Amino acid sequence: MPAIAAPVDLVRGEALYGDYCASCHGADLEGQPDWRSPGEGGTLPAPPHDATGHTWHHDDAMLFAYTRLGGAAALAAQGVEGFESGMPGFGDVMTDAEIRDVLDYIKSTWPERERAAQAARTAAAGG
Repeated sequence: MPAIAAPVDLVRGEALYGDYCASCHGADLEGQPDWRSPGEGGTLPAPPHDATGHTWHHDDAMLFAYTRLGGAAALAAQGVEGFESGMPGFGDVMTDAEIRDVLDYIKSTWPERERAAQAARTAAAGG
């Protein structure tokens, strides 16, 4: 029997995005300028979470882990060491349900093509 999905609260997700994510990823999910080029310290700027970025290229489990654990820890858990990530973990300030709401809010802003591609990646990953 498939798991029952937890209820989604897009209003809460949008508010939490504003509280915790917008300062780096932009109020309109636009990301930081020149986000594909590492800064002076070798860390990439925050990418956009709109359809112009790469967030929709990742399955739900990866997006959740990246948000909950932070970039370096999430990648290390997958065996990727030494990646300089400026993404902090939010598992100590947001509940798992709140993180899911933020991610669902972000996904709700994408055009159908990106939502479908991301959903297919999630399904292929077993999510």
